[in-house]
Amino acid sequence: MTDLATTTGGSLAIRPDQTDWTPDQSAVLQQSGIDNDVTGAELSAFLHLCQRTQLDPFSRQIYLIGRWNGQQRRKVFTPQTSIDGYRVIAHRVIAEHGGNLGYEDTLWCDKSGQWHDVWLSDEPPAAAKVVVVRNGQRFPAVARYSEYVQTKKDGSTTGMWSKMPATMTAKCAEALALRMAFPHDLAGVYTAEEMAQADNPQPERHLRTVQQGEPDPWATAADAQHFVAKAEACTTADCAVDVYRQAQQAGADDLVLTAIRQIGQELRAAERAPAPEPEVVEGVVVEDVQLPTDEHAAAVAAYRAFTAEHGITPADAEQQAYTALGAPLADVAPKAIWDLLTQLQAA
Repeated sequence: MTDLATTTGGSLAIRPDQTDWTPDQSAVLQQSGIDNDVTGAELSAFLHLCQRTQLDPFSRQIYLIGRWNGQQRRKVFTPQTSIDGYRVIAHRVIAEHGGNLGYEDTLWCDKSGQWHDVWLSDEPPAAAKVVVVRNGQRFPAVARYSEYVQTKKDGSTTGMWSKMPATMTAKCAEALALRMAFPHDLAGVYTAEEMAQADNPQPERHLRTVQQGEPDPWATAADAQHFVAKAEACTTADCAVDVYRQAQQAGADDLVLTAIRQIGQELRAAERAPAPEPEVVEGVVVEDVQLPTDEHAAAVAAYRAFTAEHGITPADAEQQAYTALGAPLADVAPKAIWDLLTQLQAA
C-alpha cells in the first residue's frame, strides 16, 4: 500500500498517525487560500479526510473552500476534490483490495425525456446518467443540469458550464455514482463540479408582512417534497447526505432538513448493524462494518450532553455539528468533535 506520507516529501508529509497540522503545513495551507475564518474543527476534519482518502492537499488533489453562510454569519469551509481525485481513490481501492471497476456508456437526457448516448445539441442536456459497475454490481446515478449548473447574477451560465455543459453534467453524475460504489472511501468529500452551484448568487428576497391565514409566498412545498422524496429513494446514508446538502443550499426549512437527516440516520444505523458472519458475494468478501470506537462514543456523548444542557434540541445539535464539521457525527474523527465542543464551551 502506498502511504500518504510518501506523496509529499519533507516537512509537508502527512503521517498516518498525525493528529494536528504542523507549523510548516499550516503555513502552506494559509498560502493556498485558507484564511483565519477557518475553525479548528474544520481543520481537524480536513486532516482526517486527507489521511482517509490519501489525497495530498499540497499537490491540490484536495482542498478546503470557504463560502459565506448566512445562518452562521461566517465562512464555512468545505473539503473538495475534482472528479480526477474521485477516480484516483476508486482505482486505488480496487488495486489494494481486489475486484474490478468499470462503466456503462454515459447517457444524456433531453427536455422531452429521451436518452442519447452522445450529446450533439448546442443546448445543454436536461440530465446525464452514469453507471459505475463494481464487482458486477451496478451503481446508477442521474444528475440534473438545473441542480448543478453554475450561474452569474443575471442567470447566465459561467465557467466551464457555459463551454461544456454536457461534460460538466456527466461529471456530476459520475461523482454521484462513484460515491455510491465507494461510500466509505468517498464519504465527506465532494467534487468541484458538484459544488460549483454553491457559488451561485441567491435571489433577492423582499420582506413583507404575511397576514394570518395567508399562504407564505416564499413557501416551496413542491421543492420540499422533491428533496424528501429523493432522500426516501436513497439506499445509502451518503446518498441522503448528498440530498441534505442540496436541500440546505436551496434554503429548505428545518422540517425538511430534519426529515432528510432522520432518513440518513436510519440508513447509517442499518449500515452499521453488525452481520453474524461476513457475506461472500461472487467470491468477494464483504467486510464487517466497523463500529465507533469508545473514544468516538465519548466525544459524541459529551457533545450531546453539552448541547442538551444549553437547551439545544437533539435535531438542532445534529444539524449544528453537520454544518460545522461537514459530515454526520458518526463519520467525524473524535478530535474534530472535541475541538467543536471546546469552541462551543468558549463561546
